[in-house]
Amino acid sequence: MSVEITSGPPEVRVPGSTTVTDTVGTAEAVLSKRMGAPVRLADAEDLGGSERSVVLRVRVAETPYELPRTLVLKHYGECPEEARSDPFAHEAASCQLATALPPEIRVGPELIAHDADRRLLVLEDLGRGSTLADVLFGEDPRAAERALLAWARALGRLHTTMAGREADFDALMRRVGARSWTDPVADDIVRSLTDLPGLIEQSLGVSTPPEVVSRLQTAAELLSQGRYRSFSPSDICPDNSLVTGTGVRFLDFEWGCVRDVALDAAYLQYPFPSSWCSYSLPENLADGMLATWRSEIAEVWPELDDDAVLMPRLFNAQVLWVWVSTWWFLPRTGESDRPIDLHMPSPRRSTALVDRWRKLRDDAVESGEPQLAGYASAMVDALVERFGAGALQLLRYPAFRDEEK
Repeated sequence: MSVEITSGPPEVRVPGSTTVTDTVGTAEAVLSKRMGAPVRLADAEDLGGSERSVVLRVRVAETPYELPRTLVLKHYGECPEEARSDPFAHEAASCQLATALPPEIRVGPELIAHDADRRLLVLEDLGRGSTLADVLFGEDPRAAERALLAWARALGRLHTTMAGREADFDALMRRVGARSWTDPVADDIVRSLTDLPGLIEQSLGVSTPPEVVSRLQTAAELLSQGRYRSFSPSDICPDNSLVTGTGVRFLDFEWGCVRDVALDAAYLQYPFPSSWCSYSLPENLADGMLATWRSEIAEVWPELDDDAVLMPRLFNAQVLWVWVSTWWFLPRTGESDRPIDLHMPSPRRSTALVDRWRKLRDDAVESGEPQLAGYASAMVDALVERFGAGALQLLRYPAFRDEEK
């Protein structure tokens, strides 16, 4: 995630301590040891890593054995002691778990090699295709619609193929040196249950009734053990989703975890609530995405094809996403309203929050929850009063804006 906030989305900053030359040399050593013969890499291309890692595309210039023509290298810096979890461990374990699947159903890059001591991953190069973000910020609404439906299908396929693998994920995490793992979003949700009511009262003058707190605690039961759990990349945002000729592939597993599938499926109705590019979708497209996802997961959980089973779980996930994203994005005392991400074409925080609370209000009314609906309505009014009427309209993704006129 690229969100820049002081308290919020699961971001662990790992100081980069490697250079391009270091990364290429380390990868050559790791691959040579694995292949039992020298491997030489060339033409390193910086793919834009982060403060956590160097990410490169390289050409395989010399190898006595069969390797792909190009590879992607991801080389992590050291993880600080105070970090709540290690992104290298999460990604290494996640990629091993995904690579164990047959290639025809794999929804992420194949892990070619890795070295836990050197904190290096050598991954399949999925090519130079467009990300889902590229398509959504393009000019073709039909292409954007097809990509979103493909994204929903890929998410369902991931949940179906990775269901029941929590023990395997635990073992893989231990193998790369992690003492334990956590869902970083779940951590933030738990913290926000305690911290956010005071922040809301201080910032917006809205008190949170005990009935709403109790309702939030009920929704948070999704975070505990249950029968509808599967692997999740956690950060399934548009810029981490590559649109290929064979479907969407997910790219970033730094916060891979196992959690209730409803937390991911809520992304289909609340577009990408943890992402910098959380704009709105045309009416009915979210319904089509949800139907596509359900058509995939019904193979493993046929009961989730029943609205009476699925929709209350999705509503609980929606409640949690609205709540935790408010904790992430609501400006603290002394902070000004600004885009979710300063370096990307993001909506303003206040606009995104007004849209989410307004949808929650409407869905709470439809679900027969008047207390939650009343609280959501008070939140909408307070946000608009503080940030102005400009916060009322969340634009559609650029690909759909001509249709909006």
